[in-house]
Amino acid sequence: MSEKIQDGSIAILDLVKKEILQPSEKDDLALWMSNLKIGRYINHKQQKIVATYAKVLQSIQNDPCYSEKALRTWAEESVADPWLIAAACVYDFTIVTFEKYVQSNAGNPSGFAKIPNIADKFHVRTTDLFHMIRELGIKL
Repeated sequence: MSEKIQDGSIAILDLVKKEILQPSEKDDLALWMSNLKIGRYINHKQQKIVATYAKVLQSIQNDPCYSEKALRTWAEESVADPWLIAAACVYDFTIVTFEKYVQSNAGNPSGFAKIPNIADKFHVRTTDLFHMIRELGIKL
């Protein structure tokens, strides 16, 4: 996977890297990320991403399926999820996540937003890590 990140086949959003490196006691993922050479590093403060981010938050605000707390949580700048969707929308990327699409609010009683549901509203494809590994032909 390191090769695919280094050659730019896999892009890394700056906020995702920051989120991974945030804990004071570094786990294996944080240590790996801190030594990684990233070929396609995306700055979340690009004008098109910021504009799309605003639309992502607006879609949560306007959807009665999501709670006010969901909006407040996603509106915190340090929360990467809405920025990830915005960047994927702008660049036509696929988001890799273990979150699953929730068919209805009955399947999501907490009222919290899920990446696949919001990404779908913006025509952004999502997949899980294992599917991405198969798609990219990465051997374990």
